[in-house]
Formats: sequence, C-alpha cells, structure tokens
Amino acid sequence: MKKSTAAVSAVVLAVAGVGGYLYWQQREAAPADAPAPVEAPVAAAPEVPAPAPEPAPHYPIAAPEVPEAAGAEVDPDAKLLAALRALFGASVDTLFITTDIVRRIVVTVDNLPREKVARRLMPVKPVPGPMATAGSGDALVLDESNAARYRTYIHLVDTVPTAAVVDAYVRNYPAFQQRYVELGYPDGYFNNRLVEVIDHLLAAPELAGPLRLAQPKVLYTFADPELEKLSEGQKIMLRMGPDNAARVKAKLREIRAAVTKHTRSAQ
Repeated sequence: MKKSTAAVSAVVLAVAGVGGYLYWQQREAAPADAPAPVEAPVAAAPEVPAPAPEPAPHYPIAAPEVPEAAGAEVDPDAKLLAALRALFGASVDTLFITTDIVRRIVVTVDNLPREKVARRLMPVKPVPGPMATAGSGDALVLDESNAARYRTYIHLVDTVPTAAVVDAYVRNYPAFQQRYVELGYPDGYFNNRLVEVIDHLLAAPELAGPLRLAQPKVLYTFADPELEKLSEGQKIMLRMGPDNAARVKAKLREIRAAVTKHTRSAQ
C-alpha cells in the first residue's frame, strides 16, 4: 500500500508544486476556438439497445488511522505544512505559499488539464528570473538555457523521500478530498482526478526541435497554433525543456503504475 500511495503523494507535491514553479509568467491566452459543428447522433435500431457506458476508473485511498485520544481539531493546512517542513525543512516557507495550501494544491491539480491555471491559487511561488529566448521574428525560440532555471525543482522531484511523502499524503488525504468536494464536485473523488491528470501530462507532445515562440504583442505565445491550444499542464511540460520533461514523465509513469496496481488489488 505505501509504495502505491507514495505515487499519489509525489504527484501532489511534484506536479502541483513544481508545476506551479514552472508556470510561464510571460503568457498571453490564445483566442478561443470556434466550436466544432455537432453532428446529429445516429439512432440505434429499436431491437439493439445502446451499450451501458463503462464505469469511470476508481482509485481508492485507504482511510488513515485516527488516534483514539480525542483532542482539539487540527487545522488541515497546519497539519500538511508540518509534514512538508519535516520533509523539506525551512525551504518550505521559501518555496511554498503556506496560506490555504491544501486548497491551492487541489485547485492546481484540477486546473492542469485546462486552458488556464489560477495563478493566484498556486501552492508555490513563481520561478525567479526572466525567461530565456533566442532569435527574433520567425526565428524566435525558447533558449536551451531556460531549462536551467528549473533544475533545482526537478531535482526535488527526483529526490523527495518516497516513504515520508507517502505518509504525508495518506494522513492528509481527507483534507484533499474535502477541498475537492468544496471545489464543486460533490460526488467527485480527488485521487481519481489525480490519476486522470497524470495521464494527461504523460500525453504532452515531445518536440523534435526548439520550441518556437511568437510575440504578437508584449507577451509570448507558442508559434504553433496546435501547441498554443494545449492545456496549461501540457504547456508546462514543454516549457521546462525536453530533458526535464523526460525526467518528470519517467517519474509519472512509475507513479501511475504503482497507483493503478495498488488500486486494482484494493477493489
């Protein structure tokens, strides 16, 4: 159980946390695409009923053990921060935005597959320094040196102590679940959404060459319209550079394999 739930907790801290660090400050939202035409559905023959939809995958997390001794109710943000400080020490206050941190993590995870991420609700502070570019005009690209800005955070993904993170996630899962329900998913299950987000990030394209940019006004966009239409989470995977993205994807694959293996045997 611990190995598989470690996967989930690593995603919470690595994807939501590091993803916040990797948010591109010089971004301009792409114009909304016109809706695609909707084709009329083909009616099924009366004697052939439509097949029932497959049930959505469910990835349960075992409820943490609650001490018998009754005491004052612990604030969920304070409890999570205590666990994070045990893992990362004083750097938590330097790297993370500590107010309302459980909600910030839940909102960021939920937003990664969407077009935009709520910057004001990210759990971490923006990456320092300006974005590095090379060239100009039609030859404007994201410079390879830009990836170096994120190596400290990618190193965090690689070295976070799995056993300790497992314990932090499992013990704090009820708070994550509660914040997810409050976000507007009364029947939702946060861990299911987390696995869905992993799959989405793993599907991020891998470019054969430099990431081409455009600057139609003051801010940068992706020059390729298809890339500009990607979700914010998949854009993050591109912005961090191919080597960093490969390391994150390798971690995500390991995480997902452990989570799904665990949850299949738990049901």
